[in-house]
Parts: sequence; C-alpha cells; structure tokens
Amino acid sequence: MPIVEHKQADIAQKIYDMRAAAGLTQTELARLAHTTASVICRLEDAEYEGHSLSMLHRIATALHKRVEVSFVPLEEAVK
Repeated sequence: MPIVEHKQADIAQKIYDMRAAAGLTQTELARLAHTTASVICRLEDAEYEGHSLSMLHRIATALHKRVEVSFVPLEEAVK
C-alpha cells in the first residue's frame, strides 16, 4: 500500500476508533463537531482523500483530543 493511502486509512481508523471509544454515533459526533453525519462517514472511509486540518481539529476538539502533526525525514516515513 503506498504511503499516502496508508496514512488515509490510518486517519480514518483513528477517527472511527476515537468515536467508538467515546460511545458516539456518527450523528452525535457530527453534532459535536458542527458538521453532518455524512462528513463523519466520509472521514471514516479509508479511501477518502479530503482530510483537512481544520476538520480534523474540530473532530479532535469534540472528542477532547488534539491534533499533532510532525515532519520526519523521508527515510523514516517509509518504514
């Protein structure tokens, strides 16, 4: 699986896992993040490519989390 596709799937899985751990439905998380359930559904789709940092921040805030971004040398990123 190419790196980008792997990261998309990883983000989707993390959103799903956090939502499930919080005991929320997609509709409930959407309400807390001021969006729609269809947006949450797309974000939880491993093939979705439209993740925005602002939306990830809204999701994280709704789940009492924070988003962290890091930049690593390319050699480390492919491991």
